[in-house]
Amino acid sequence: MKEIIEKSLHNAISYTEYRDLVSNLLKENKSTGPNQSEALYKYSFLNDRRMKRLDKTSKLTETTVEDLKKVEKNQTWLVLTEGWCGDAAQNIPVINKLAEENPNIDLKIILRDDNLELMDQFLTNGGRSIPKLISVDENKEVLFSWGPRPSTATKMIADYKEENGVVDAKVKEDLQVWYNKNKGVNVQEDFISLLKQ
Repeated sequence: MKEIIEKSLHNAISYTEYRDLVSNLLKENKSTGPNQSEALYKYSFLNDRRMKRLDKTSKLTETTVEDLKKVEKNQTWLVLTEGWCGDAAQNIPVINKLAEENPNIDLKIILRDDNLELMDQFLTNGGRSIPKLISVDENKEVLFSWGPRPSTATKMIADYKEENGVVDAKVKEDLQVWYNKNKGVNVQEDFISLLKQ
């Protein structure tokens, strides 16, 4: 596992580099990843706009900031993602704000489809769901993992799927409404809880 993590860290880029990558690919009518389609381009375009907005408007609560300042252990938050992923667009800007609050936390981004060996160590219900964040210490030991959604959103999708048998357009729309109302608070709560373990 350490070897896989080290290899992935070698491929990692900063949040700013990731944002630039997504924006530059859009100028070529492309998305990240090996698969290209009009749909993936459209999702990426929407997500790029969403991330720009969230980079400007996301705010951390006072409690979150206080708790983040208590993190003394150096750690890298390695996030598997792709530009077309809606959940990633909603969550990674907030995760970036969290990491910026403490110099002991280093946020690194890698593309899922370029790092399947690592992705396959952190499946969600057997799937390669993203974003997936893996926190590792200086020895490349895993401290915790998070994703692909905040805990409340995860329960919302699971409950809907149990009741309706599928994850369809309606629940995806409901999820976006939830994200807009929640404003990243559930992500903050999840991370503070994980950091306190």
